[in-house]
Amino acid sequence: MPPDAPHVLLVNPWIHDFAAYDFWAKPLGLLTLAAILRQAGFAVSYVDCLDRFHPLEAKSDPFARCGRGPYRKTGIPKPPGLADVPRRFSRYGIRPEWLRRDLADLPKPDLILLGSMMTYWYPGVAETAQALRSAYGDIPILLGGIYATLCPDHARRCIGAHRVLSGSASDSIARIAGDLTGWPAGPSPGEDMDAVPLPAVDLQRRVGYVPLLTSRGCPFSCEYCASGLLEPRRSRRSVESVVEEIKRRYRDLGVVDFVFYDDALLVDAETHAVPLFESLIEADLPVRFHTPNALHIRAISEPLARLMKRVGFHTLRLGLETAEGPGPRLDRKVTEEEFFRAAGALKKAGFGKDQVGAYLLVGLPGQRIGDVLASISVVQKTGIRPIPAYYSPIPGTGLWPEAVRASRYPLEADPVYTNNAVLPCWDAFRWETVTRIKEAAGR
Repeated sequence: MPPDAPHVLLVNPWIHDFAAYDFWAKPLGLLTLAAILRQAGFAVSYVDCLDRFHPLEAKSDPFARCGRGPYRKTGIPKPPGLADVPRRFSRYGIRPEWLRRDLADLPKPDLILLGSMMTYWYPGVAETAQALRSAYGDIPILLGGIYATLCPDHARRCIGAHRVLSGSASDSIARIAGDLTGWPAGPSPGEDMDAVPLPAVDLQRRVGYVPLLTSRGCPFSCEYCASGLLEPRRSRRSVESVVEEIKRRYRDLGVVDFVFYDDALLVDAETHAVPLFESLIEADLPVRFHTPNALHIRAISEPLARLMKRVGFHTLRLGLETAEGPGPRLDRKVTEEEFFRAAGALKKAGFGKDQVGAYLLVGLPGQRIGDVLASISVVQKTGIRPIPAYYSPIPGTGLWPEAVRASRYPLEADPVYTNNAVLPCWDAFRWETVTRIKEAAGR
């Protein structure tokens, strides 16, 4: 690294919410930008406000529960518009004084990249931005990520960043950073996924699991989903590059848990997933794979289920959304018969009930609790675990106008009202309703 290289600090912000948990949640986009900048010759540092393994945190095993675990949480006041919700509100992540100490230990940056995730988590982003300004004054802050992409105007008003980056910045971040720092950054990796350097997961203090992205985009356009807004183009990595990444992470970091972040891992499986899985079987690594993002049920046949079992899949989540029957049904990707067939294939391949779950959307506009209970019953008939997935209205999606009409909150006024923890499109949040759903689902 040249001694005069500009220093870029990348920051993963705090979460403000009623509940949050590290269910294999890493800022993959931010870590990828760190790798691109490092490759372009910048000096790069990374601070994670959600760091579960901070030196001042109680010691814990990063490999427990396949890398998952709780964040530290500190009670804080609820946002004013949600004051009537009978739930505790918290800051998730390290203590503010720990962040101040971490920032004081770093060389002063020339540029800061601040990430963002859920739109309704923006208060945590705002608090993080304020801490960065307090530490570094007027050093430029670039804001990117999901919130910045889906709510750019709101982000410009509320975060106070020098610039808001909407959409993928992998093909532009080196140029932007070069323009702001005067550094000759060179060409960007472009749209070819194989040309993008591997995410800089080594910048983390402890690496309990590694997120994998083998493809971008999704061919479906579900009315509740923002995938098409975040990744409008469909692209894939080569099988060879993915296998090499897994080998390298296992060899260099000792990681055994790998988490697919793909939105459509099994779509066109014969040309992508199947060759990938067959190559991983040949590599013969003692690793496990997890899919917290829903798999498309229609693609799961008995041969594919057997292949997934052989390759080492350990945790599977299926995207059922809603079952056939009363109430709203938003997707037509799968029928009840196809779901039963996929569930049977997975059970026949040897996957246990504790390994396979089906996501069921809860809190949709016009949905009744009876609709939810009926869907739970359908899933339970297969021996697969139903997993309630509480609906969060997302600006720009097909269901957004209906959600705005149905919600008891002014969704268009503030993203904080889209928090799925408060069931914003139902008449009210009631603990007895949530408890009834959880009990029915066996959670």
